[in-house]
Formats: sequence, C-alpha cells, structure tokens
Amino acid sequence: MNLADLTVETVRERLCETGLSHAESLSKARQFARAAKALVQMGADGSARAYAHFVPGRIEVLGKHTDYAGGRSIVSAVERGFCMISVPRADGRARVLAVEQDESVECELKADLQVPQSGWTNYPLTVVRRLARNFGQLQGADIAFLSDLPPAAGMSSSSAFMIATYLTLAARNELSVRDVYRQAIESDLERAAYLGTIENGQSFGPLAGDRGVGTFGGSEDHTAILCSESGHLGQFAYCPARLERRLAVPKDCVFVIGFSGVVAEKTGAAQNLYNRAALQVRAIVDVWQRATGSDQVYLADVLSSAPDAAEALQAALREATDAAYAPAQLEQRLRHFLLEDGQIIDAAAAALCAGDLAAFGKQVDLSQEYSASVLGNQVDETVGLARLARQEGALAASAFGAGFGGSVWALVEQACADSFTRAWAASYAHAFPQAAQGALYFTSRPGPAACAL
Repeated sequence: MNLADLTVETVRERLCETGLSHAESLSKARQFARAAKALVQMGADGSARAYAHFVPGRIEVLGKHTDYAGGRSIVSAVERGFCMISVPRADGRARVLAVEQDESVECELKADLQVPQSGWTNYPLTVVRRLARNFGQLQGADIAFLSDLPPAAGMSSSSAFMIATYLTLAARNELSVRDVYRQAIESDLERAAYLGTIENGQSFGPLAGDRGVGTFGGSEDHTAILCSESGHLGQFAYCPARLERRLAVPKDCVFVIGFSGVVAEKTGAAQNLYNRAALQVRAIVDVWQRATGSDQVYLADVLSSAPDAAEALQAALREATDAAYAPAQLEQRLRHFLLEDGQIIDAAAAALCAGDLAAFGKQVDLSQEYSASVLGNQVDETVGLARLARQEGALAASAFGAGFGGSVWALVEQACADSFTRAWAASYAHAFPQAAQGALYFTSRPGPAACAL
C-alpha cells in the first residue's frame, strides 16, 4: 500500500477486520492519517510504499511477576496502542518521529550504536542496535508514530513501542525470510520471546544478547501484545512461552481501566524496586542449585522437579547463609509465587470457564491482597483504586503490571460501564485527591494482537 492510499476509511475497515471495535478502529485510523501526513511533511514521497502497524498495550489479568520465573499469567491486549507508519529510505539510517511531541531522532542502523539510557529514544534505538547485531546490514526507513496509551501506567507502553519499531524494521528488511531468523524463530510465541530478550538484554538461541533497557523482565508483555485474540483472555506459560488456553470474556462485560495517576516508571529507584522481585527469584534458584547440584534455571522448573520440591526448597532457603537476600525475604518471594502461580490462576480460570464471575472475583481479590501483603509491589493508590472498584460494583478488579504505581482493571457489565466509571472516578478523587489529578479512565474489550495493515 502506498502512503497516499492509507485513508481513514481503508484503515478503519482493516482494523475492524482484526476485531478492534468500530469506535477504536476509527480513532486509530485518524491517528494513522496524522502520522502519514507528518511523514509527507518530513519529506517522504506520498507514492512510496508504506508499512503500517497497530501495536496494542496489554493488561495482566493475573500472574503478577510470574513470567520470568517460568510461571503462568492470564493476559489480554487492550484497544489502545501505537499507530506506526514508515516509508523506505535508500540508505542505512532510520529516522523516528514522535508526532504528538514533534520530536525526532535519527541514527545509523549499526551494531555499535550509542543508545541513551533514558528518554523515549532509548526504546527504538535499543531495537535498532540489537537487530543490527543479530541480522547484519539493514535498510533504513523514515518512521512516524502516535500512541493513545498512557505512558508509565502499567500497560506496557514501552514494550509496545519496541515491538512496533521491530515490526517496522522487520517488514522493511524482510527479516523473517533470512536464514538466521528462521533458525531461531518459528512461531509468534518464539518471536515474542525474542522481543522479550531485546528488552532485557539476554540472548535468544543464536541471536546474541546486547544491552537492554535496564529491566529484568520476561516475555509476558510481548506475548500478550503479539498473541492475543479479540474477545478472549490468553492463559500462557513461559520459558518457553506456550499457550495453555483461551478464556472467553462474557460479551456483555468490558474492562474499565483506571490509571492511578502514580506513574509506574521502570527507571531510577523504581527500576531497582521492579528488578528486586526478579533478582530474588534468581537468588532462590541459586540456593536450590547449590543445595542440590541441580541445573534448573527457572523457579517453575524447580518446583515441578519432584513432588516435594516446594518443601525441600523452603528448607534450603531457611538454611541459606550466603544468598544475596535474607532467607525470610526469599521465603516470602517464594510464597507469593506458590500462591499466584500455583493456586489462584487455575482457580480463577476454572471459575471464568464455568461462568461463575463471583468466584472469579474472589480469586482476583486474593491475588490483589497477596500482591500488596506478600509480593509488596503496590502503593496506597493502586490498593485503594482496586478496593473502590469493588465497592462500586465491579465484578472483579486488580492492579496489574510491574507495580509501584500504574493502573487497575475492573471487569463490569457493559450496560453500566459509563455510570460505573463516573462513580469509580469520583470515589478515587475523594480518597486520593492529589493522585486523582493525573488519573485516567477508559473502557476496552479484550483486543486483537498487533497487526500489519
């Protein structure tokens, strides 16, 4: 499709075909039109071939800090995200324009690219550097994007941005037909796992690792963004990523997403708090390896290695004297994983499959409670926002994402979504007047995965 052919109507129709709602399809189509216009104003040829991708954010329904431990989560894409469009360049350079901010960055597509440690340019340039290291010479592109995802709100805006950059450059350079790609990546789930390593800096098979963006996360976000299905939640296991089942959300229900107004940044002190949960899991596995001589590298594999593995691991943690964290801290981190991954996810999924939304809501309440009291990744505002959602009649509600700020999802009947949102916002403004000044609310059905137009 040429740049000039990306009209509002053609894009709206294509997005509706993916399962995006009519209203959100129209909204995104207008964003694509703005991005296309910005590219032309930047000097792009309107008759040039265009690459366009919509990449959604995600909500984590259940599975708090489980993915990088080889655990499971229940996730969904949302109907907000990045609209990214590009046209080819004749050289090996990329120029990325943030249309809303009217800011841009230009770079060579090279493996030793110097990447800033902070700011929005960190994300696309990290992708550029990794792809150049893994795939060699790349052809350039002029890229423009808009996003209606609130940044640092726990909806994986940074992961969505990186995935959008990857999809754009991968399409421009036909990476999927290269031998090195085909040797390493054979499915959407494996592609999601690879993109997770671009973010955390690890290697993926023969695709050598490099600097990431500084967080030690897994591939949950990337899996949700690339492998979701409209109208459904996906229950996935990780390390390696695999689909366990799809869970239909009742057609008369929607998610109302409430951003608490407390940003969930993954930089500075907040990054250290986020990484602590991951590093504690690593320390637990280190204790197990030293105590048993076993070679399991993921906590979930440790726990499934024997019928009494959980008890043996707890005993090893109590006796550990040279671990990176105090034994009590590691025992508490293990306890959260056993509760969230080992009990709540299966019980909640079974309740949802049975149409028992009351039982589903009770399991979600337990997850929210344990997140605050055992995992310790909540702040007063997210705890309060989830509690107030239930008081206002939500069928279920929980904070999600890395924690230490961010958002809460609330499952409600679609017929009362507007009145619920008004009441929820008013209650939160009364309880947390300062944070509520930056709060944001929107409604979404479980959305489709990232797509090319």
